Amino acid sequence: MQFANIGSLEQHGFARNRLWSIDPNPPPISPRSSTSNTGGMSSKAVVDLLLKPNDDDLRIWPHIFEFRLRVALGSGGDLTLILRVRNTDSKPFTFTVALHNYLPVSDISEVRIEGLETMDYLDNLQNRERFTEQGDALTFDGEVDRIYLSTPTKIAIIDHEKKRTYVLKKEGLPDAVVWNPWEKKSKPILDLGDEDYKHMLCVEAAAVDYPITLKPGEEWKGRQELSAVSSSYFSGQLDPSRVLNG
Repeated sequence: MQFANIGSLEQHGFARNRLWSIDPNPPPISPRSSTSNTGGMSSKAVVDLLLKPNDDDLRIWPHIFEFRLRVALGSGGDLTLILRVRNTDSKPFTFTVALHNYLPVSDISEVRIEGLETMDYLDNLQNRERFTEQGDALTFDGEVDRIYLSTPTKIAIIDHEKKRTYVLKKEGLPDAVVWNPWEKKSKPILDLGDEDYKHMLCVEAAAVDYPITLKPGEEWKGRQELSAVSSSYFSGQLDPSRVLNG
């Protein structure tokens, strides 16, 4: 229930380290869907996960909640995540959230992100000082660790070498975190080999800048859709109208 160290909990909170149960009879989540319970999309695989606090959780974060996560894999390979947090306590609570999307890329130096132009961001490498993105796209030649604020609902991550574009669509998650540790900081990370930073990029849908506050009985919902499409090129660049405005 917390992004990074912005709060009193351990890094990234505790929800990611807990055992979730599977709800075999989940309630409807999205009003878009009139024929199925998959959140408004035709899916070949859907699972609903449920997290409620245990005694250990309540000792470190004394709030009673119900956290539902719907994971739906579409027939075309699109991945949809629907998050639903309900305050079942007698007092309000506040939280932040982010979805850690670790994307495989051919070469980080050949990747660009479109959709974050002119956006303000907090730079975690400079004590979260606030800056404004100046380029026509975000490219990588060193470590990046930023929280982009009030971002568009659609972001494109373009892998030139593979001629592939990841399209990230989001609702209820206004911010976007972009991270690559680069060579020096990747070495102590046990999950990464020495050269693995070249082939990964983390782009997260998030709600960080304005934490979410729920009164007793209130519910918050966030949604993310992630898909991979073939990139169309003109003068070596993707036509952004096909991805960002399509």
